[in-house]
Amino acid sequence: MIPDSPRLIALLSGPDQKGLVSKVANWIYERDGNIIHADQHRDHEEGVFFQRVEWAIADSRSPREEADAFRDFGDSIGMRTKVAVNGAKPKVALFVSKADHCFHDLILRWKAGDFPCEIAVVVSNHQTLKSSAVHYGIPFHHVPVTKETKSDAEANQLALLKRYDIDLVIMARYMQVLSSIFLDTWGKPVINIHHSFLPAFAGAKPYHQAHKKGVKLIGATAHYATADLDQGPIIHQAVTQITHRNSVRDLIRKGRDLERLTLAQAVSWHLENRILVYENKTVVFD
Repeated sequence: MIPDSPRLIALLSGPDQKGLVSKVANWIYERDGNIIHADQHRDHEEGVFFQRVEWAIADSRSPREEADAFRDFGDSIGMRTKVAVNGAKPKVALFVSKADHCFHDLILRWKAGDFPCEIAVVVSNHQTLKSSAVHYGIPFHHVPVTKETKSDAEANQLALLKRYDIDLVIMARYMQVLSSIFLDTWGKPVINIHHSFLPAFAGAKPYHQAHKKGVKLIGATAHYATADLDQGPIIHQAVTQITHRNSVRDLIRKGRDLERLTLAQAVSWHLENRILVYENKTVVFD
């Protein structure tokens, strides 16, 4: 087995039982694999076991076939199992509105090689960021959204996601709520950045809400989008201190840095297959 042998990354979750770690390790060993990294967690209250394992496969084996075989193995031991081939680059769509700070940050990190993905398309309900997307060489699609046209707009968005064969949607300050119909039809992950420390100040104008309350901390929250506004499983959060001297404009300025960093970290963890979701919570492996 050479150093650059293909690797697989598996995420497992299910009822805790004796011998799970041993069973996984033995399966990999018996197929001439070599474990590179493994981590596990047990939710003692719920009795749920979680594991992330990364291993190099034998040079003679097909990564796709090994991934399928491991999924079957996971099913046989009662685990929900997801397997990714290390180095595969999922296709990503950015949903944006007018705010550009998360948009630029994600693209520049991607171009610097920080994200193992392909940002394939930008979809926006405004034309504001079209010239920037063109400058970056990324297709841009303007899909206006109003209360009256929302269902048609979402149908157009879904068609674009299918056309570009998208695996992940990132709402980079996309100031629209995705409907349950959209999310159910799409059926793949959507990561959103909300500009508050959820569950505080969900919904519109969270910095204005925070200023009115006189809080001493503001935050940003990256989470998976669900049909319930700003209630999806939280991936990552960050906070910064503020004082009575800070205006709403100050909060917005300070919050932009939090939003960029928090969203970028959440996207990185997702693309590295480090996140398991259960009961509207997440386990994020180191």
